[in-house]
Amino acid sequence: MLGGTGVSDQTARFHQGQYPVLLTAQAIQARIRELGQQLSADYAGKCPVFIGVLNGSFMFMSDLMKEITIDCEVDFIKISSYGEAMKTSGVVKVKKDIDCHIEGRHTVIVEDIIDSGLSVTYLNNKLREIKPASLKFVSLLVKDGGKQVDYHCDYVGFHIPTRFVVGFGLDYAQKFRNLPAVYMMD
Repeated sequence: MLGGTGVSDQTARFHQGQYPVLLTAQAIQARIRELGQQLSADYAGKCPVFIGVLNGSFMFMSDLMKEITIDCEVDFIKISSYGEAMKTSGVVKVKKDIDCHIEGRHTVIVEDIIDSGLSVTYLNNKLREIKPASLKFVSLLVKDGGKQVDYHCDYVGFHIPTRFVVGFGLDYAQKFRNLPAVYMMD
């Protein structure tokens, strides 16, 4: 149990229930280290721009950047397709655009989770119009079976079942992002 939060390595007690762990904090950190090493090797000498997709990617982005050993820049974009529901609305909206210039730059989009693929497809189309030197995607989680559109994720932390998950930046109605592991709510 961690500091009275109702969180253990196996379950978490929140939102009037107890939920099983899908990924422990230790497993997440180990995989982030591996992703950081791979990205650092792949982008050595290129000074890429890492763009975190808010709000969900903030914990993953923060920990991933600590593992990047090359020169890079960091920016954020905020989009939404969920609102307060447990499934996507199907409409992607930009709430905060990027501030950096990515034309001619190697660009890596950092996502918390890819579910339907709508957000990734939207970002791919929107950012390719700016003509970056390259555009790649890294996601902590990719849901197997949730795909509504065809997409490609270049770097995947974990493939997970099509379940609603919270923790480590992922939320339900803007809550539970602070949990250190990933838990299944349904």
